[in-house]
This record gives sequence, C-alpha cells and structure tokens, in this order.
Amino acid sequence: MRILHLIATLSRESGGPAQACVEMAAAVARRGHDVSIYTTNWKEGGVEDVPTDHPVVRDGVMLRYFPVHAPRFWKPSLAMARALGRDMAGFDVVHLHSIYLFHDLVGGHYARRHGVPYIVRPHGMLDPYIRAHHRARKWLMETAFQNRVLRHATAIHYTSDIEREVSTPFAMGAPPKVVPLGVDLTGFDALPSPEIFHQRFPETRGKTIVLYLSRLHFKKGLDLLIPAFAELAAKDTSLHLVLAGPDDGMMAKCQEWAARDSVSDRMTFTGMLRGEDKLSAFAAARLFTLPSYSENFGIAPVEAMAAGLPIVISDQVNIWRELRRGGGATVIPCDRAALVAAMAPLLADRQAAAEMGRRARATVDQLYRWENVGAALEEMYRDAAATRTSPRLSGVAA
Repeated sequence: MRILHLIATLSRESGGPAQACVEMAAAVARRGHDVSIYTTNWKEGGVEDVPTDHPVVRDGVMLRYFPVHAPRFWKPSLAMARALGRDMAGFDVVHLHSIYLFHDLVGGHYARRHGVPYIVRPHGMLDPYIRAHHRARKWLMETAFQNRVLRHATAIHYTSDIEREVSTPFAMGAPPKVVPLGVDLTGFDALPSPEIFHQRFPETRGKTIVLYLSRLHFKKGLDLLIPAFAELAAKDTSLHLVLAGPDDGMMAKCQEWAARDSVSDRMTFTGMLRGEDKLSAFAAARLFTLPSYSENFGIAPVEAMAAGLPIVISDQVNIWRELRRGGGATVIPCDRAALVAAMAPLLADRQAAAEMGRRARATVDQLYRWENVGAALEEMYRDAAATRTSPRLSGVAA
C-alpha cells in the first residue's frame, strides 16, 4: 500500500502527536509498505532547519517538508496544498493527525476529490474537556470545514476505548477504529546511569525524585501536583520534584505555585529532555506521575513504565484501565489528597516501588511494542483502502 500521513508539524517541541506520527509511519514501513509524511517546517517561534525543496528518507519513510506561512496558529502551507492536489490520487489511504488545522481542510478536500479513503486521528481534541476550550473559535472551524472532514472520514482513529467512548458523540457519525500507540523501546532494556542526569542537574543528586515528563500545559494537573508534592516534601526532606518538558503556557504559574508552597528549591525545571538525557532521568527517578485532566493516550507514562518505574496517573488518562490492569499503575481521580495518598507509600517503600515497576514493564511488553501495534495499523489501512469507492469503514479494532 501507499500510505500518506498528514500532520501540521514534526517539531519535537510540539510533543506527542509528532512523535506518534513518525513512529507509526516507521512501524508500518517496516512491514513493507510505501509510507510518506507531508508536513510543514513550523516550530515554536520560527521554522525548523529542514529542506523544503526535496524529500528526505528517515527510517524507511519519505518526509516532505513544506514552508509554513501566516497565520501561523493555523499552520498553513500553500505549497503543501499544491503538492496534495498533484499527488493525492497516487495514495491508497491517508491518515490525518489532529484536527482544526490547515492540513485537515486541504487533506480532506483532495482526498474526497480523488476518492482516496482517509482516516482522522483527533488526538484527544474531541474529548469534551478539550473541545470546550476556545469553543467559539473551534465552532467557527467546525462550521467552515472540520465537521465536513469528520463526516466523510472512512474512520476515526482512537488510541483507547475511553477516547472512543467520550469522543464518538462529536465525530459526526464517522465509524471508530481503536488502535493504541506503541513505544520505541530502544534504550529501555539497559538504562544509562542516573549520574548523567545528576551531572546536568546536580541539585537532584542524593534525592528521591518524583518525575513529571510532559508539556507544561493547563490540562496536565500541575495545579494538583505541586501542592501535593509540597505536602509530602514537608515530611521528607529527601524529596525532589522534576518537571521535565517544554513550557506550553504554564511555566510562570508553576513557579508561582512553587513559591507559594515554599518548594522552589525542591524543584527542577529541565525543559525538554531527549535521548540519553531522558532515559537517565527515568533511571534517576523513584516514581512517575501525570495527574492530567485530559490525556487521550499518554506516551510519557508508557515510557516510564517501560523504564521500570511505578506510575501514578489520573483516571482522565485514557489508557488508565489497561495500565492499571497490569498492576504497574495507581489510578486516582483528579484530586490533590488522592495524589498525596497514592504517591506516599511508593516514595516511602523502595522495594514496593521496584516490584510495581517490574509489573509496569511487563505491561508495556505485552501491549505497546511497535511490532504488534504496526500489525494492527496495517489491518486498519487495508480495511480503509478496500473502501476506495465507499466513504465508510465499520468496526473497532482492539
């Protein structure tokens, strides 16, 4: 099959959607398919240093970057639109990543014009909690193009049963498919020394580290995590909170909360960690937590589990059922007291934390290896491609 992924940006700072798109494409390319990604050179505050005049091949996937232009919040690219008009008919299926953006408008338009089936991955944007944010602006885009894109989609790709359950009422009747994301386990079997992390952030050496690794964003539950940590830190001077991730509008507020709760000197903001630095942070931590108010999948908690860490997550992380079932995750409501109660025993009992971490890694091995997920994606694409003369696909793939 010839498979096209459309996404607004592959900038690492944009977080999970970019990483998932690249790894998804590579997993299916390894199964012998011709896979391409069309995207723009957008990144926060500028453009990426990537070629926009010729394709590049990475991990068996052809990448085409197109120049972005104003208005940048919408990430438009007329060059991308022209390429889609020229190339679309040659693809068997298209996978649209995220919604409300320029590539959804032009991708859906040209796919329908050429009779190419397309699948939409909303990346949690149909969750009622996120859908309500900036509702007026989203309503305008829904009216202008997004409802039409969803209505004519061959399928909506959800990454968990919970995401499907909460999003289906807003999917304009398009059939659901559930296929989880995978995790690249390269480097997780033998983590680097925690000393690499301690050398970069010496204030963490000798501390019992609570690790948060995600964007600093309003939905991530940082308003719960910082006061919960402060309550625990008042009783245990060894505790240290590491907030690892790019600022997405909440850095100043987090610093304000830390000062209010007198834990500014017990916290480290690392910015985004990659590669060996990220793996070393996992090696240095006692536990991972993500008390998010909305999380359609959650690559970071799965990575933490792959590193053998116990995790504490909210019941708004949409894969909480699967993660808790394996015994490597404690699941709580979005509540500060519940977060304190969940973290306290794992921080106090190293052996209990280690045993929970072993169960966490076993869960990842069973559910989230890319070779297994790649096979499920391949099946979804084959089903979609078979409907080239029909705009609908039925059924749910577990």
